[in-house]
Amino acid sequence: MYTEEDLKKYPFFEKKLKDTEIRWMLDPLTGVLARGTYLEMINAMINENIPFTFGIMDLDNFKFINDNYGHHIGDEVLKDISSKLAEFLGDDGLVGRFGGDEFLFMIPKTLSYTDKKELLGRLYENDQVLRRNIHLPSCDPFITATIGCSSFPEDAQDFDTLFDVIDKVLYRGKVKGRNCYIIYVEEKHKNIEIKKIAKQGIYTSLHRLIRQFEMVPGLRNKLESVFPMLMDELRLSDLYFIDNRNVIRSVRKSDLAMNVGSLRRIMGDDHYAVDFVENCKEEIREKCPKFVDFLDAYDIETLLIIRIGMDLETFGYIVCAEPASHRIWQEEEMALIYFLAKLIAARVVIDGEPL
Repeated sequence: MYTEEDLKKYPFFEKKLKDTEIRWMLDPLTGVLARGTYLEMINAMINENIPFTFGIMDLDNFKFINDNYGHHIGDEVLKDISSKLAEFLGDDGLVGRFGGDEFLFMIPKTLSYTDKKELLGRLYENDQVLRRNIHLPSCDPFITATIGCSSFPEDAQDFDTLFDVIDKVLYRGKVKGRNCYIIYVEEKHKNIEIKKIAKQGIYTSLHRLIRQFEMVPGLRNKLESVFPMLMDELRLSDLYFIDNRNVIRSVRKSDLAMNVGSLRRIMGDDHYAVDFVENCKEEIREKCPKFVDFLDAYDIETLLIIRIGMDLETFGYIVCAEPASHRIWQEEEMALIYFLAKLIAARVVIDGEPL
C-alpha cells in the first residue's frame, strides 16, 4: 500500500530507503509498515527527540471472525481496516501492523487532549474506519476496535515507558467493554497495574458470585449482595431484572417499576446481546414497543438480556443495560450473568414463589 513517495516525506525513511528496498519494510498482507520497521522508526524518533502522538488499535473479538468465517475472511478484514486507517491519516501519519489484529499509528506532532479526542472520535463515526460492516462476498462482519493513545515526550520519555503507557490505556479500554478509545492522562492512569485490573479466572468469579448470593435471604437482597462484585468484575452501572408480570426493576433505582411488556419475541435463545442499541432499535420497537420506552428513558446504548428459567419455563429476565457505552459483551461476561440467572431460577423453583 505505502509507496516510496509516501515514506520519503519522513526523514527516517528518506535515509533508510537509500539502502533498503521498500518491500522489506512493509507487511506483506496489508501493505502498511511491518512491525520491525515501525518500531525502528519509533526508536529513532525518540532518540532524536522528535515529538509525536502514538496509538495502538486492537480489533475486538477478531478470533470470532477467523473461527466462524475462516482465516481468508480475517485476512480481508485486516486489509480493509489497515487501508481505511492509512487513508484516514493520509499525509498526517503512518500505520504499521504490530502483529495479528493489532495496528500502530503515529502522527509526527504532539496533539492536545482535545485534538486527540476529536481525531479518535472520528475513527468511530460515519463508517470511516470502525463501527461499520465490511461487505465481503460471503458475509458482512461488523468491525469495532479498542484504542490506546499517548504522546512522546509528554507522557513518556523513552521507548519502554511509552509502550508501558500504551498497554495501560489499551487494557483499560478492554476492561471497560472494548469498542472505545482511552487517551492517557497521567493523573488517571499513571498508577494502573495491569495485573491488578486483569480479570480473574471464571472459576474464581463464579465462586465469589455463589458466596455473595447465598449470604442473604430474599431475591432483592441477593441481587444487592452480588451487585458490588458484578460492578467490579463487569463494570456495570446498574443491574435490572424483569419479573413474571413484565415489570422491570433496578438494584440501584429503588423507585423503578416499569411495565416493559413481553420480551419473548426478541429472545431467540437464552440471551440477547446488543453492542449498539440504536442499530437495533426499530427491530426492538416492532417486537417489544414498551421496552423501547425503558431504553429511551435511561439513554441505554448497550444491552444484555439473560433469561431466568428452567427448561422451557421462563420466570423473568436479568438485564444489563448501560448508557453512554458501545460495549461488546464477552463470553465470560455473559457466562457470569447466565450463571446468576440459573441461581435465581433454582431459588424460584425451591421457594415455589414467582419472581
